[in-house]
Amino acid sequence: MTKTTTKINIGPVHPSTHGVLRLVVDLDGDTIKNLEAHVGFLHRGVEKLVETRMYMQCPPYMEKLDYVAPLAYDEAYVATVEAALGIEVKERAQYIRVIELELQRIASHLFFIGALCNDMGQMFTMFMWVFEDRDRVLALLEQATGQRMFYVNMRLGGVARDLPPGFDEDCQSLLGHIEKRLEVYGKYLESNPVFMERMKGVGILTAEEAKGLGVTGPVLRASNVDYDVRKARPYYAYRELNFNSQVLGGGDNLARYKVRILEIKESIRLIRGALKRMPEGDALGAQVRLIGPAAKNRIASVSRELPRGEGMMYMIADPQRPYRLSVRSPCFINLFALEHMAKEQRFADLFSIMGSLDLVMACVDR
Repeated sequence: MTKTTTKINIGPVHPSTHGVLRLVVDLDGDTIKNLEAHVGFLHRGVEKLVETRMYMQCPPYMEKLDYVAPLAYDEAYVATVEAALGIEVKERAQYIRVIELELQRIASHLFFIGALCNDMGQMFTMFMWVFEDRDRVLALLEQATGQRMFYVNMRLGGVARDLPPGFDEDCQSLLGHIEKRLEVYGKYLESNPVFMERMKGVGILTAEEAKGLGVTGPVLRASNVDYDVRKARPYYAYRELNFNSQVLGGGDNLARYKVRILEIKESIRLIRGALKRMPEGDALGAQVRLIGPAAKNRIASVSRELPRGEGMMYMIADPQRPYRLSVRSPCFINLFALEHMAKEQRFADLFSIMGSLDLVMACVDR
């Protein structure tokens, strides 16, 4: 009897695709034989839009690329403008940026834990727990920036707002709370046999496969590849804070989950170090700066360790606005590793594998 495959569509509107994504899957029984990802449903054309707007009119557009970690894209774009125009960032602002970026990473990874459990159709309790703790992080970022979700706090050479009085104490209290909660998460999840069965040994991506496919971020480091932009090409206060990248072997769903837990702990250590070494002085940057003709055709390329992997921006500068901008999205690259990871896996495991990639479709489509 000849085996035949069944072709099914998942999406483009589906609760476990993290946005508007269409997957075309070939199944033999419940075994995945092939998978194609169809993207573009959430394309905003940001790279083209910025060509018609002055430099500092663009950060609000950038933050929409990753609505789970908007501050990261805000900083990456402003850093690219600073590189193109030769603007130095004030020392105090460098430390503030690190603190805010690492708080944003914690909030993003907490979201990942809850969404992963939800993707697998179990443990809604965990989803509510992490959202409660993530809400505390967002409240602290609101205290620092004045905004709750889309912060737009980066300015040329600095930040829009310095840290308010009492921020240090509130931040230390929050970090202690998150540390305790991580222990609870670990005990709750790793003692659950259903969670462990759907995570351990599922969606394996070896080190060679990960490098060949070009994946970055926690997905790459969970495959035992020690590459993190904060360590490989350190920027801001990361140079002084002795950053340690978090690397695990295994390359499966469980390793990708555990790497993000370790990264939250490392972010806590980095924030504490930055608060302790915070220099005095002015941290405020400029919203508008007059740019002369000398800026024409300057080229800048900036790489940043976003919560979902290495994000890059390539800009050709003009006196008034970006002449060209190209964004290298970590989610776009990581998504197209899904085809390789899902082959010969059970259909039910597709959603835990995809959840372990921590995708944001606006980041994929740009």
